[in-house]
Amino acid sequence: MVFAPFFFIYLLICLGFVIGLLLLLQMQLISSAFLILGLSPRLAILALLLSLIGSYVNIPLYTVESGPAPDSATADNFGLAYTIPFEYGVPRTTVAINIGGALVPLVVSGYALLKAPAAFLPSALATTIVAIVTHLFARPLRGLGIALPMFIPPLIAAVAALFLGRAMRVARSTHVIAYVSGVVGTLIGADLTNLHRIADLGAPVASIGGAGTFDGVFLTGIVAVLLARY
Repeated sequence: MVFAPFFFIYLLICLGFVIGLLLLLQMQLISSAFLILGLSPRLAILALLLSLIGSYVNIPLYTVESGPAPDSATADNFGLAYTIPFEYGVPRTTVAINIGGALVPLVVSGYALLKAPAAFLPSALATTIVAIVTHLFARPLRGLGIALPMFIPPLIAAVAALFLGRAMRVARSTHVIAYVSGVVGTLIGADLTNLHRIADLGAPVASIGGAGTFDGVFLTGIVAVLLARY
């Protein structure tokens, strides 16, 4: 199932972030951050690019009964317009998982924890905090699925990582804590804990890590990189 989680202009904005990171890498401002994560600078950029490209690809998991479809062709997610993929419209809603917004970040999170095992416990605690907060802010959006303000995951993950990193004396792994908690906490708090609400939204596709939460997960990676230089 291939469709854009947002309009093309938002893809250009995200690509702008990646280009900015490429420039920072050339200036050697964040090379050490990627090395601590366990990824080389080129592999880290590759992961970000895969997240963007993979954001268009969703793997169907199962279907649920669907409510009536919305009249509009777009859904408003806190001021951002998302195209509803009616081309996949059936009497039921397909629950899928997004490659760029879920699978790729989860793989990177697991790899980062393997390289920084001391960050495992604070990451688990920070993930719990992020999951609780994102669940409170997440809301069902007809035609789309679960919507979440994009700046909530990275901000909460950053605050939790800074606090727990110092409190548990793993400050050097603050960016790992921020990334892991921002990714896993968002997927759990916003998407997984709200799956029971999908059936009433009339959405052709409800994607875990896709439209509604992808941008928050992507920005978490940007914030985690910046925290490495804190």
